Amino acid sequence: MQDQFRRPINYLRISVTDRCNLRCIYCMPPEGVKSIKHEEILSIEEIIKAVKAGVRIGIKKIRLTGGEPLVRGGIIDLVGSLNNIPEIDDIAITTNGILLGEMVGTLKRAGLNRVNISLDTMKPERFKRITRGGNLDLVWKGINAALNAELEPVKINTVAIRGFNDDELVDLARLTLDHPLHIRFIELMPIGSSQAWARGKFIASSEVKEKIEGALGNLIAEKTIHGNGPALYTRLPGARGTIGFISAVSNHFCAGCNRLRLTSTGQLRPCLFNHREIELKQALRSGAGLEELTEIFRKAIVSKPVGHDLDKAWQEDDRVMSQIGG
Repeated sequence: MQDQFRRPINYLRISVTDRCNLRCIYCMPPEGVKSIKHEEILSIEEIIKAVKAGVRIGIKKIRLTGGEPLVRGGIIDLVGSLNNIPEIDDIAITTNGILLGEMVGTLKRAGLNRVNISLDTMKPERFKRITRGGNLDLVWKGINAALNAELEPVKINTVAIRGFNDDELVDLARLTLDHPLHIRFIELMPIGSSQAWARGKFIASSEVKEKIEGALGNLIAEKTIHGNGPALYTRLPGARGTIGFISAVSNHFCAGCNRLRLTSTGQLRPCLFNHREIELKQALRSGAGLEELTEIFRKAIVSKPVGHDLDKAWQEDDRVMSQIGG
């Protein structure tokens, strides 16, 4: 189905939990956030029913997010159930990688196709600082396990942060020379509790690209690799992997947006950076059939805005990114 701006909507990002085993500075406050009551979170069965409604209007691709999706009980069963829906042709997960090493084999057997792993620094002490206690060794274990499991492509999400990891951006890009990794540099977004912290730390994608080319040579435009995201991809000559740039702030990609988001508490969100939400959980729990649920998806698609409001700052008063699903 197309929205009112003729964008085909075929991709659903599902936040399966608000909980996370890290406390990243740009995502949540140091004390974390108050956990949502268990009964307010969609059950596995409710998520599957929602997806079955979504495929009736063209949803074919699913990404599971959080919080941290791998802390969600039943995540393996969820992947397996999604894989059994004939219309779904791609299942991916975005994870911080802490638990991935021990779970990747089971996830792949259940039907997982791809994985994105967050990695903002290759220095253990920096990693510990920005995640407020995380263990970088576990993330590398997860990355290597994903490569060994032949999940393809394995993408690394790096938020470029001035004064924190801007001295590592070239080293991260250099990883693509010898490893089949797809490093995506993401512009820091001033959202939620990170707004004050992020001030002065923004680096535009154009500056990141210039820094990489100054050290490693010209980047060659690359066709979009398998996936559903907004990155513009390049490659160093002879490299095994690619380098992508996600410019949500400096050069937004709204014109090509193909996604809806389902929050962990059961709201359909047509745009991440817009406060508008369409209630789905109430219908699910009142016994609505697939036709009624499908109409709610249609309503969400029709209400999708032409572009985000990020330039007007984060609009949430009571929720942070980990509770919505980025």
